[in-house]
Amino acid sequence: MKTVFKNARIIDGKGGLVENGFVGIEGNKILQVGKGDPPIPLDGFETVNLEGLSILPGFIDCHVHFRSDGVANPRQQVLTDTDAVTTLRTARNARRTLEAGITTVRDCGSKNLIDFSFRRAVQEGICLAPRLVLSGKMICMTGGHGWPFGREADGPDEVRKAAREILKAGADNVKFMATGGIMTEGTETGSAQFTVEEMRAGIEEAQKAGKITAAHAQGATGIKNAIRAGISSIEHGYFLDDEGIELMLERGVYLVATASAVRIVIEKGVKQGVPEYAVRKAKGALESHISTFKRAYKAGVKMAMGTDAGNPYNNHGENLQELCHLVEMGLTPMEAVQVGTLNGARLLRLDHLIGSIEEGKLGDLVVFQGNPLDDVSLLSDSSQLKWVIQGGECVMKRD
Repeated sequence: MKTVFKNARIIDGKGGLVENGFVGIEGNKILQVGKGDPPIPLDGFETVNLEGLSILPGFIDCHVHFRSDGVANPRQQVLTDTDAVTTLRTARNARRTLEAGITTVRDCGSKNLIDFSFRRAVQEGICLAPRLVLSGKMICMTGGHGWPFGREADGPDEVRKAAREILKAGADNVKFMATGGIMTEGTETGSAQFTVEEMRAGIEEAQKAGKITAAHAQGATGIKNAIRAGISSIEHGYFLDDEGIELMLERGVYLVATASAVRIVIEKGVKQGVPEYAVRKAKGALESHISTFKRAYKAGVKMAMGTDAGNPYNNHGENLQELCHLVEMGLTPMEAVQVGTLNGARLLRLDHLIGSIEEGKLGDLVVFQGNPLDDVSLLSDSSQLKWVIQGGECVMKRD
C-alpha cells in the first residue's frame, strides 16, 4: 500500500488527538503522521480524503475463543464438534473479528491445539485473520474449570510438564485456570483451584521461553494466588479485593475485565437457552465486578481489552461493545480506546510494532465515521466502520 489519508481526526492510541491530520502508509508500515497537509511526496501515492472520519489504531482483543460461536451453550458445541468443524468455525470467527476492526487477538484457549494449525493456514494465505497470539490448551486442575477441553494437571511437576508441552506445540501465551468459572457446571467462581506453587511452576516455564501468561481468575484468593505466582494478566477478576489490587500495582499485572461476557449471560438468561447454573453465577458476580473494576481503575491498575468472545451470545465481530461497558464503568472514551489499543499491545509485548499510530509501526488502522470520543458506541456499530487495514493491506472497505 502507498496511501496518504488526509483531513482525518487521528486518535493515536496514546491519548493523543489530532484534528485535520494525515497518515501515510508505504508497504506494511506507517511512513509519516502529522497535522495539516502531508509533506510526503505524492508521486505514486493514492490520496484518500477522510473529512468527517476518525482514524485509530487497529484494536486488540486480549481474550477471545475462536473455537465457539457465541451460542447459548458453547461448552456443548465444543464437545460435539469434530476437529474439522471446530477449525472451520475458527476460520469464520477470525475473519468476522478482523472485519470488525480487531487486527490482533489473543486466543485464550482452543481445542486440541487447533489454533496452531489455523495459524499455519493464515501464514500460508489460506485464511484471513487478526494477528494471532495463541494459547493452545488451557491448563487446569483435574475436574477444574474448562476441563473437558483443557490440559488437566495436578501438582507443580505436572503443571510444569503441561506448560512445556503447550510451549513445544507453539504457544505464545500459557493460560492457567486459577479459579472456578461461570460456564463449567460444578465449579464456583469464587473457589480457588490451582495453588501458587502449581502455577509458579508453569509460569516459570513460560518465562524461560520468553512468553506471557494469563490466569482465568474470578475469586479473590485465586486472583492473588496467580499474581503471587508471577502471572502477566488476570482475566475477569470479578471478586478482586483491595489486597489483590495492591499486588497488581506492585507487580505490574494487567486486568482484562471481559465486562461483556457476564452482562450478556444475564441479559439473555435461561429463556434464551443459557444454562441455569451459568446465569446464577453471572448474577452473583456482576455487582462485585463493577465495584472492583472501579476501585482497580481508580488505583491505577493496568488494563487491556478482552471480551471472552465465543461465550454465550458474545459474538465474534461484536467485540467493540466491550469499550462501551468500560466507559459505563468510569473510563473516558479516550482511555477506553487506549485500553483497546496500546495497552493491549503492551500486555502482548507487541507495542514496538502495533497499538498506536506512530511512524515506523505496522500499518494497522481502522477508520470510523464520526467521532468516538463524543460517542464511544459508534465503534460497536458496524455501519460506521469504513476501513480496516492490517499491516498495510486493506482487508475491509465500506462506502
